[in-house]
Amino acid sequence: MSRLGGEGVFAALRVANFRLYFAGQSVSLVGTWMQAVALSWLVLELTGSGTVLGLVVAAQFLPVLLLGPYGGLLADRADKRRLLMATQAALAVLALLLGLLTVTHVVRLWMVVLLAVALGTVNAVDNPTRQTFVPEVVGPQLLRDAVSLNSVMTNAARAIGPALAGILIASVGTGVCFLANAASFAAVLLALRVMRIDRLQPHPALMREPGQLVAGLRYVRGMAGLWAPLAMMALIGTLAYEFQVVIPLLARTSGDGDARTYGFMTAVMGVGAVVGGLAVAAYGKTGVVPLVGAAAGFAAALAVAAVIPWLPFELAALGCVGVASTVFLATGNTTLQLVADPVFRGRVMALWSVTFLGSTPVGGPVVGAVAQQLGPRAGLGLGAAACLAAVVLGLFALPRVPPQHRFLQTRAAPGHPPPLTETDRT
Repeated sequence: MSRLGGEGVFAALRVANFRLYFAGQSVSLVGTWMQAVALSWLVLELTGSGTVLGLVVAAQFLPVLLLGPYGGLLADRADKRRLLMATQAALAVLALLLGLLTVTHVVRLWMVVLLAVALGTVNAVDNPTRQTFVPEVVGPQLLRDAVSLNSVMTNAARAIGPALAGILIASVGTGVCFLANAASFAAVLLALRVMRIDRLQPHPALMREPGQLVAGLRYVRGMAGLWAPLAMMALIGTLAYEFQVVIPLLARTSGDGDARTYGFMTAVMGVGAVVGGLAVAAYGKTGVVPLVGAAAGFAAALAVAAVIPWLPFELAALGCVGVASTVFLATGNTTLQLVADPVFRGRVMALWSVTFLGSTPVGGPVVGAVAQQLGPRAGLGLGAAACLAAVVLGLFALPRVPPQHRFLQTRAAPGHPPPLTETDRT
């Protein structure tokens, strides 16, 4: 039987709490992608500069780089459901404020920068908390399925949100996208509120002690099955995932060069990402070896997108980029979730957020400057080169990765996380 049926990827939806969480996040993430598109377009409307856009995107993710490890430590210590309710409410307030400033035509670049920093500060806590909350909702035996479903959900939103944003920006302006995002948080807050707390499977909260942040870093350093995927993502996250910078500029030089072109480009990538998420869920492998293969596929997709000049073919190539980017992201995320001891999982996933999102303050301005001076296709080519470098790094690290972490089981044994022993350390 295919993994898409019966005991397959949709098995996680048999858990009532996960159905609530999945439904709430599905609505909220559409709004989040609408805001991401609108924010990039707003900066271009205010400045017309790809370099400035890169700096604004960097400002949004700088707090993740600086505060991400502390956010992960807080996730390990806190009641994750209550912490998520707080972070999601804060993100809703910030989206509402940005929307009101925009629709009243008083928004200025410095306001956008300040709000971007505030969004990044909240996300430094929200990202590792959301990722480590999923095992508490479904349990370790359904973790792979839940992570795969989350990837599909995120990328379905990535297909729908930008298309809606492109239509709204062209018809009623960018501010409405921010207001819609603020309203969308009601769905996830309601889902978290009505969950059956007695059916969650929380790991005991970490007691506050000195040295816990350093202990998490030392734990990662001692396991090649963790540091190798993180190092690969550091390279790829810095230079290949800068789509918020490259795609708006590519849209301006392709087709009609308006917000609808941008929306369609991002939506096509989202459709491809849904396909990639379903492929990982149904047929994908987990572990360091599959991650190296995923990085190679990502490099090839970006290289093709960088050289195709005609818009219809460019859209097809971007769809392939969406597939490849999600295969890499979902494989890396699941690998870390399954390898990491639950005691350290918050701190490990915080480092994943740092390498994925926190690398943007470095990569955003670099890619923005390259795309501004040499064209957006050069920005895509730079991402392809970064993926190839990650493949080389992964192959170099592979002899140090324990055999059980090169290819991982798709599920842990019921009720237990993947076993970790001293032989796992390198």
